Amino acid sequence: MSKVSKRQRAYREALSGLGAVSVSEAVDALKGLESKLPKGVEPSKSDQSVELAVRLGVDPKHADQIVRGSIVLPHGIGKSQRVLVFCKDQNVEKALAAGADHAGGKELADKIVGGWLDFDVAIATPDMMGVVGPLGRVLGPRGLMPSPKAGTVTQDVATAVKEYKAGKVEFRVDDAGNVHCLVGKLSFDSNQLVENIDALLKLIEQLKPQASKGVYMRSVTVSATQTPGVQVSPTQMAG
Repeated sequence: MSKVSKRQRAYREALSGLGAVSVSEAVDALKGLESKLPKGVEPSKSDQSVELAVRLGVDPKHADQIVRGSIVLPHGIGKSQRVLVFCKDQNVEKALAAGADHAGGKELADKIVGGWLDFDVAIATPDMMGVVGPLGRVLGPRGLMPSPKAGTVTQDVATAVKEYKAGKVEFRVDDAGNVHCLVGKLSFDSNQLVENIDALLKLIEQLKPQASKGVYMRSVTVSATQTPGVQVSPTQMAG
């Protein structure tokens, strides 16, 4: 069992007994943790990422209950994503002009087969799926495989690149029925984080599968990279 640091212990104590709160109260609690550290405990030196975790009442084993999507959050996610585009001919110039970090065809696929993975998002034009398809075993488990449902298989590479550079994020329910998604950084203003979280919750609610029965959003938790999670009250969830 890993040893709990003094800072982690202080975080837990500060959040203990908080219970389920509103989104804005959860954000304020996370942002206020550093100021509540006891004397002698160093604050985190990093600008921690903030993540939303939502437990859904779905069974991902059934294709008609898989919840997935993408969204350009109102205030981005606080980091620049490295974008790779599988394309050819004039689309290479369009992708690079839009801000893509890498654009090309088989030569990029060969690099990936060789172990190169220096990118955060992969986009592909439909005519490149013959090249991209065989990379599924490498890209799929890492959540990097281009997909029409996520909007990463598209002919409009310029728009796709600009959206991901602006902070577009993808999410997909895991085998246990949970959705995890970045919603910003702790350095964001409270209102920016609240608006990002609200936008994501609203979209997840809109994506509720018709086959889902009973309570759809079963729990919502907000946390930062190094902090415990803060539970959001069911009455504060979207829908």
